[in-house]
Amino acid sequence: MSDGKPCLIAVLGDQLSPDGAALRTGDKARDVVVMAEVREEATYTGHHKQKLALTFAAMRRFADELERDGWRVLYTKLTDAENAGSLVGEFARRAEEVGAEEVLTLAPGEWRLRETFDSAPIKIRQLPDDRFICSEKRFADWAKGRKELRMEWFYREMRRETGLLMEGDDPAGGTWNYDKENRKPAQPDLFREPAPTFRKDTLVQEVLDMVEAEFPDNFGTLEEFNWPVSRAQAERALEHFISHYLCDFGPYQDAMLEDDRLLYHSLLSSCLNLGLLTPREVCDAAEAAYRAGRAPIQSVEGFIRQILGWREYVRGIYFLEGPDYTSRNALNHKRDLPWFYWSAETDMACMKAAIAQTRDLAYAHHIQRLMVTGNFALLAGIDPRQVQDWYLAVYIDAYEWVEAPNTAGMSQFADGGVIASKPYISSGAYIDKMSDYCGGCAYAVTAKDGENSCPFNSLYWHFIDRHRARFEGNARMKLVYRNWDKQDEATREAKLKTAEAILAKLDAGARI
Repeated sequence: MSDGKPCLIAVLGDQLSPDGAALRTGDKARDVVVMAEVREEATYTGHHKQKLALTFAAMRRFADELERDGWRVLYTKLTDAENAGSLVGEFARRAEEVGAEEVLTLAPGEWRLRETFDSAPIKIRQLPDDRFICSEKRFADWAKGRKELRMEWFYREMRRETGLLMEGDDPAGGTWNYDKENRKPAQPDLFREPAPTFRKDTLVQEVLDMVEAEFPDNFGTLEEFNWPVSRAQAERALEHFISHYLCDFGPYQDAMLEDDRLLYHSLLSSCLNLGLLTPREVCDAAEAAYRAGRAPIQSVEGFIRQILGWREYVRGIYFLEGPDYTSRNALNHKRDLPWFYWSAETDMACMKAAIAQTRDLAYAHHIQRLMVTGNFALLAGIDPRQVQDWYLAVYIDAYEWVEAPNTAGMSQFADGGVIASKPYISSGAYIDKMSDYCGGCAYAVTAKDGENSCPFNSLYWHFIDRHRARFEGNARMKLVYRNWDKQDEATREAKLKTAEAILAKLDAGARI
């Protein structure tokens, strides 16, 4: 760059932050920003239609903002005739156009692209992505020498380093974790402030039309598209959450209601993962509400833990564990993903609700993902790579750095316990406690076996039985095995027989 030649500054679709290291390093008078919608990235997995539309619309809006800020931007739309079809192809085409010999970008959020850039015929310099609170190096330093990489200990260290929700050396409120106060079922609330709506202007509508035309067979619908596509809209979404939902977020963050799909959730994860908001400003806004007496500590702590704790932690795990992390299968699960994950055609009310919501909104909250769709996949022994591919495809906020650890680690135990100290599994009782799904279900949640019993009940015990050698020595599961052993043989056999009938139906492609 010292020879006066321009440098290409590549801004990827999830790097829409004006203060990222690549843009900070660049020179507006000399360098050129390149952005491209390419089919290779749009098709490496079967992205939800709303995910594609959000990404393309946000990219176009960000390109406009960069131009207003004085940057020269070379932007390629998906349907442009000269589109090379891949990021590396676009970089090479634009480099020849402007006489650049180097591309500067933030390191992508997945190993696939980092390796692609490393082997590209054009020089691509990848700068550390400094938009996160904890760098990859900082996380590796924290993890070094530890036998267990538990999120709770990482989270406490991040609290101390950032000062968030701290009173000197002590946690605000006197305790680090308010989980026990944040597990309440919810009731419908007709007076809750509705979620903000974002106008579909000409730019957004053009993208929606393009996605429908170019990807007609992709999962999902576009009818309810309502996502922030700009920094200004993301700021409005954050302010709305802090003002109207944060106060009640904590107690009801795990609750599920069939006719109230959003409850008190922020829906800010897509804004964070695209780069429209920074994790620090979101945490600061929540903490400010607590300091001002506008939100209770249990809600604010629960929310900040999801970002400062969990989000930063899973990114650290993804890059620490390396490119093979997504291929791990510690439990040797090999069953194919059931077809109803794509159709929502199932008699299980909870699965139908979670999958239909995912189809319509590209969104489901963490308990719907972990304890409904993820729980079923784990109990049924579904191939964890197929489960990962589904989550990566269907959610608005899914990028591999955050999706893979949540799925392979937290949800499917495919990493063998790197993240979770035990499998996150439950029978139907948990879903019944935290939701209103079970009341109208074709299956009886109180029935433990038999054709009309909740599939989660018998599959739970089938999982416990078939993985006994691995988990009976786990301190957190000893009580479960004692309960299993206390049941008489006929009761155990009835549950196992019921589960095996369900698994046989799955293998046959029959409706469940």
